[in-house]
Amino acid sequence: MKVVLFCGGLGMRIRDAENIPKPMVTIGYRPILWHVMKYYAHHGHREFILCLGHRGDVIKNFFLNYNECHSNDFVLSEGGRKLDLMTTDIQDWKITFVDTGLTSNIGQRLKAIQPLIGPDDTEFLANYSDGLTNLPLPEQLARFRQQNAIASFVSVKPNISYHLVTSGRDGVVTSIEDIAFTPIRINGGYFMFKREIFDHIGSGEELVKEPFQRLVQHRKLLAFEYDGFWMCMDTFKDRTQLEEIYAGGHAPWQVWNGHPNTAAPSAFAGVGV
Repeated sequence: MKVVLFCGGLGMRIRDAENIPKPMVTIGYRPILWHVMKYYAHHGHREFILCLGHRGDVIKNFFLNYNECHSNDFVLSEGGRKLDLMTTDIQDWKITFVDTGLTSNIGQRLKAIQPLIGPDDTEFLANYSDGLTNLPLPEQLARFRQQNAIASFVSVKPNISYHLVTSGRDGVVTSIEDIAFTPIRINGGYFMFKREIFDHIGSGEELVKEPFQRLVQHRKLLAFEYDGFWMCMDTFKDRTQLEEIYAGGHAPWQVWNGHPNTAAPSAFAGVGV
């Protein structure tokens, strides 16, 4: 299946993205975009469409100058004349780079690549390029195909430290609790779409704000609840936490390294979420 990745954001809330696009902020010595793509490739989806915007040239240059030796083990012999890679990364990837506008929203970036989703592509995947997970993608896809829906996304607990407050009109607090211990769930990306999604996106519309609301009304939107590892790199603090996890040698999102999925059971949250 084709994988559409939204790579055009400014990343204004993360210090490292001041001069480079947010998808190129590194975890370890590779951009977070590479980690997202590697996850999909592990599950057999190796045809990517990158929706570029802010500093799209940096993303293009990264792949144009990609050296497999920097990311893989290799054997050097014959005085340096022979090089044999022990493993490869992107050799079997097909990547299409599309300029979808400097300030376009997600809905318009998706609409811009519609011509690249051919009539035979009845389904395709899409995602933000700043979230990592060990989500069991085949399970989500199987659930999506069981339902007569047009779109699906992973529903996760927010990885933020805020307190949810409720109060009366007089300002007296009636409850305050850590958001992590509330039923609140958020859109974690990892979208699955039928081709009909394009029929629901109007001119200038944001994906979640208008099209998803229409799908909710028609009970055509699915939420795949997942309580395993999921983390979005929104801020410098998030990046630091991901770096620490990576440095520990057991990054949960690196399913291609055989890290076990120790998540709580996933749940299908129903249609029209």
